[in-house]
Amino acid sequence: MSEMLSRNRARNIFFGGSTFFFLLFAALTAHSHWYMVNVSTDREGLTEAVARGKHVWEKHSCINCHSLIGEGAYFAPELGNVWTRYGGRENPDSARAALKGWIKAQPLNVPGRRKMPAFDLSEQELDDLVEFFRWTDAIDTQDWPPHPVG
Repeated sequence: MSEMLSRNRARNIFFGGSTFFFLLFAALTAHSHWYMVNVSTDREGLTEAVARGKHVWEKHSCINCHSLIGEGAYFAPELGNVWTRYGGRENPDSARAALKGWIKAQPLNVPGRRKMPAFDLSEQELDDLVEFFRWTDAIDTQDWPPHPVG
């Protein structure tokens, strides 16, 4: 025996379900915000130099070619982990010098290779940009972006 839904019952199911899923969405959004603010962000390491480095990143539109933690263009290398790739965790001074040297050396005229423009950054801007890369590398990204298998 199948019983037809009355209008009132159908309306109650619709509004009850909508309310439930709206509250679930709000709770998950609040949890995500709490996690980003309290767990995944290195607040102690967020210095004025890091903020100035982010300004250099934005001023020169680096995201138009590079990605940072998976966001941005994929024309040039991902820079979210560049601090680790240059050995910054083991030898910060060497990594800082290597990153600054790489940026200063641009554009490299290597046949068949994409060229990064010369931005003619000051020493302060270079230091701040490297600090921004150091801070970005410390963000808990929960293994994002994923690395190719194989």
